[in-house]
Amino acid sequence: MEFRDEQPTKHEIGRRTYLVADVEPLDVDGVRTVSVGCALWFIAFVGLLPFYGQLRDSDRLWWLWTCLAGLALGLFGLEYVRRRRRSRPADE
Repeated sequence: MEFRDEQPTKHEIGRRTYLVADVEPLDVDGVRTVSVGCALWFIAFVGLLPFYGQLRDSDRLWWLWTCLAGLALGLFGLEYVRRRRRSRPADE
């Protein structure tokens, strides 16, 4: 960890003063975020499978298909952010 003597930026809006810290973003390319989202959709889908009959009987089968659609769209998004990461220069 590197310590700096620089002071954070101050913004005064009305009677309030806000300090803005110089912080690096945690997930610049979004690959980890989309991967976690896909994993959560998959877990939800698998978690609802044992309740297929109950979901069908109560007209809530769309919950299962929503999880599947979220996973499918997340996989498309995962490929998109992976391609974007590969196309960006490494020095950013």
